[in-house]
Parts: sequence; C-alpha cells; structure tokens
Amino acid sequence: MGALPPEAWTALALSVRVAFWATVICLPFGIFVSYALARWQFRGKAFLNVLVYVPLVLPPVVTGYLLLLVFGRNGPIGRILEEVFGLVLAFRWTGAVLAAAIMAFPLMVRALRSAFEAIDPDLEEVAGSLGAGRWRVFFTISLPLALPGVLAGSVLSFAKAMGEFGATITFVSNIPGETQTVPSAIYEFLQIPGAEPAVVGLAVLSLLVAFGALGLSEWLAPRVAKRVAGR
Repeated sequence: MGALPPEAWTALALSVRVAFWATVICLPFGIFVSYALARWQFRGKAFLNVLVYVPLVLPPVVTGYLLLLVFGRNGPIGRILEEVFGLVLAFRWTGAVLAAAIMAFPLMVRALRSAFEAIDPDLEEVAGSLGAGRWRVFFTISLPLALPGVLAGSVLSFAKAMGEFGATITFVSNIPGETQTVPSAIYEFLQIPGAEPAVVGLAVLSLLVAFGALGLSEWLAPRVAKRVAGR
C-alpha cells in the first residue's frame, strides 16, 4: 500500500467523499419515493416506477451525456445553477456526486421499497384510527420499522457510488485531484506501462472499503431491528 502514488490516495479520498454525499442526497428522496411507490396509489405511478429504475438499464455513458446536456454550463438547469447560485457541476467534484447519486438511487429505492412493503399496513391503519395524522404515522411507525431497510439501502448506494465510472467520466471527465475517483484512476493507470502495482493497490483498497461498509451494515442491521422491535 505504501507504494501507491499520491494521486491514488487522492482518488480514494475523493471517491469516499463523493460516495458519502451521493448517499446523503439519495436518502431523503429515496425514502419519499419508496414510500410513495409502496403505499400510495396515484396517477403516473407506473411511469415513476419506470423512471426510477431507468439508470439501472441505461448505459452509464448515456446517463452521463444526458447529465451534461441538462446540467452542463449550457444546459437549461446548469445555466440557472451557475447564474443564480454560482454552482457549477460539469467537470467538478460536485458533478461527480450528482452522477453517482443518480446511478445509486435505484438501488436505494429497491431496498427501501421492500422494507416499507414488508410492514403490516394494519399497524399504520390502527395508528391512524387512534387519531395520528399521516405524517405522524410515517415518522413514528413506518420509518422506524423500515430502518434496517434504510441502512441496507444506504450501504448499497454508498458501494454503488464508490464504483461508479461511466456516467461520472462522461459528465465530469477524469481530472486528477478534482474529479478523478478510484475507477477513473484505475482506468488511467491501466494505460501506463508499469503501473500495475498502483492498479492492484487501488483494487485492494476498494475491496477493503466495500467489505468494511457491508460488514458494518451486517453488524448494525440486526441491532437496529432489535431496538425497533423493543427487544
């Protein structure tokens, strides 16, 4: 590990940073969308369901290109963000966060939706019949019971964001110290003769981070479930 060049450690630090913020961004939207798909009936539900999972089947490069069209400096949203808030996403690490969040979002929704669907609707109905409003029922009954799923979805999103490559490199390029994440760094090192040790080192570090995140999830999930159950 000590033989890794400084730019490899920089890429790892940036990947963790991007994955963390991508997960943070995904979480509130993921909870809302998952609950809506699991519990509500509304016009356009089928379309929303398809839209959520499109990034899973769409080539990541296409997703990155669409992000560039919409959130680039000349894109309709990108221009507004820059002029009003001074926020530039294209070719910035913040853009890498957006790309990673979009690619990780379907995995979070899948885990959270399963968690909400596993909750007995009678529990929510009883709470409602006792006078609790919809949002109170959600925050006191539904969300606490779904916490193991929230944890699983967060870990899946973090792991997916850590490994995101296609959409990221298309939207924000591969700029060392700014947008070069671990997958981008591995891709670059593969083009350099004699850089195999750096590739192996980054691959091992990626595995350690992934196993660490999954291990933490497996350790926390049953404890969270027991606490929610009051045991």
